[in-house]
Amino acid sequence: MKPARIVESFPAPEFRAGQNQALSDIQSAYEAGNDVVLVRAPTGSGKSLLARAIMGCARSKQTAEPAQATGAYYTTPQVSQLDDVAADSLLDDLNIIRGKSNYTCLLPGEHDTPVDQAPCARESGFDCSVKHRCPYFSDRAIASAQPYAAMTLAYFMQTAGSDVFGKRDVVVIDEAHGLAEWAEMYATIEISPERVPVWDDVGVPDIAGADDPLDRTARFAETLAGVCSQAKDDLTAKPELTPEEVARRDRLNELISELNWFVDDYREPESQTTWVVDQSGGEGTAITIKPLDPARYLHHTVWDRGEAFALLSATILNKEAFCRQVGLDPDRVALVDVEHTFPVENRPLYDVTQGKMTYEHRETTLPKIARLIVRLMAHHPDENGLIHAHSYAIAEELADRLADFGVGSRVRTHTKASRDDELTAWKASDDPEVFIAVKMEEALDLNGDLARWQVLCKAPYLNTNDSRVARRLEDDQWAWYHRTALRTVIQACGRVVRAPDDYGATYLADSSLLDLFDRAAADMPPWFREQVDRCSRPTLPEFDPTAAVAGIDDPADTRSRQRSVTQHRSESASSNGQTRTDADADQRADHPLSDVWGDG
Repeated sequence: MKPARIVESFPAPEFRAGQNQALSDIQSAYEAGNDVVLVRAPTGSGKSLLARAIMGCARSKQTAEPAQATGAYYTTPQVSQLDDVAADSLLDDLNIIRGKSNYTCLLPGEHDTPVDQAPCARESGFDCSVKHRCPYFSDRAIASAQPYAAMTLAYFMQTAGSDVFGKRDVVVIDEAHGLAEWAEMYATIEISPERVPVWDDVGVPDIAGADDPLDRTARFAETLAGVCSQAKDDLTAKPELTPEEVARRDRLNELISELNWFVDDYREPESQTTWVVDQSGGEGTAITIKPLDPARYLHHTVWDRGEAFALLSATILNKEAFCRQVGLDPDRVALVDVEHTFPVENRPLYDVTQGKMTYEHRETTLPKIARLIVRLMAHHPDENGLIHAHSYAIAEELADRLADFGVGSRVRTHTKASRDDELTAWKASDDPEVFIAVKMEEALDLNGDLARWQVLCKAPYLNTNDSRVARRLEDDQWAWYHRTALRTVIQACGRVVRAPDDYGATYLADSSLLDLFDRAAADMPPWFREQVDRCSRPTLPEFDPTAAVAGIDDPADTRSRQRSVTQHRSESASSNGQTRTDADADQRADHPLSDVWGDG
């Protein structure tokens, strides 16, 4: 790596405020001998441009010795972030490769067939006459041969150990704040009827009732891997497979790899990974195997893939804690802060708290938040608003109550299946709509009039029913718990202010958010602390549903924005994964974690 090339590698014709200093600080961090640089860059810093400048420091093939790594990778967990890179003319030398399912076959009669189900995947020994023009293999060949390859983090991890995408000199990970969580998600193994093609051929034991549940799980995983291998061999022996059989074969291969990785890691004496196992129904029911802080997994899939790394995000809140989670030595890691260039008065926080949104208080608080939203709609009659509902259960009830108030014509909702379509329609609408959204705190660009205000309905604490979360809290990792929630809040606050001349208000409806700010104060970036310190209570109009829909051309037209209660309830049930009973609620009210209990 040649850090001195960072400024000349910057792809834009001129610098925004703070970018030149950021590049100088990053250069100094590498020249001081650090292998990894964490770049904490808030919204509007131009992280993608900084990423490209860092990639430009990679060793070139022309100057490298035969055994030296060359070139650079750009990777991000967010598909939308990769799409933004693809659309940016300043980054057109980043050669993008996506998974096979994103490409379609060129062969006659196969134009609607994804490449992962094309004849080359279905037929043994198939010799494709147009492989040189295949969009997937063409993009892969270009990305592997050119200096700069860009891909999602999922694809990057999946290609670990590949001959095509080997080690490079520089690896840049954008939106890297959730790297540990993403790795945990990728390394999680779901053993269920939906995810195990040979489910009916194995007897699933009662894990919870075993003397050593984890050891019993490892022995079962070995058995299951053997059954999967036999089933896969039976399929690969066929001369031709149907698309369904191709999907079955690929899932078997994936599952075999996952199971073998778990067994090997569990039995590796030097492994630092802690595994937890969930099974709620006993013998014959689904098992989920989850890793905590999967440093070894990250070494294989990420850290062994490059010599120098840059990790970019606005919300890497604590360097030492982050390094510990992802398996990095803090002494070899530098943190570079990029200044926030958006005026604080353009990104105000407002205290409109209505009470706690914990499960035992929600019945009282949520109706108040629904009335608050009507008042905010009247306060912003001509402006789009975004409601961060946190869960489909909350979104459903808010939508129902707003419809009962007579303001449903201005409200748009979504389900898991309609998420992208409804978001696109909302952004394209000429009316000042209010979008009730679930899990849209990240990777959403609402620049300008796309949204001028938003509401945080609930402090986004992780679900303590998750065994990984519960295990960490048993180990007294409360700082991590609050830091993770704060990170999500900061990400959410950045959705509606995207440029120095942009502006947007964030309203805090859950009183637990104010408590979170106190608990996580030590990990709060200075520029966000400035927002919190300026937080005030606004003067809002009285509750008046008629005023809330004054900006809609036809308030009586409910159109297709508001999904049926039945559809929402179905989404909510599948999202929560279980139905809560009154006994569950009583247990939660007495639980020592009830004050910060999340519902996922």
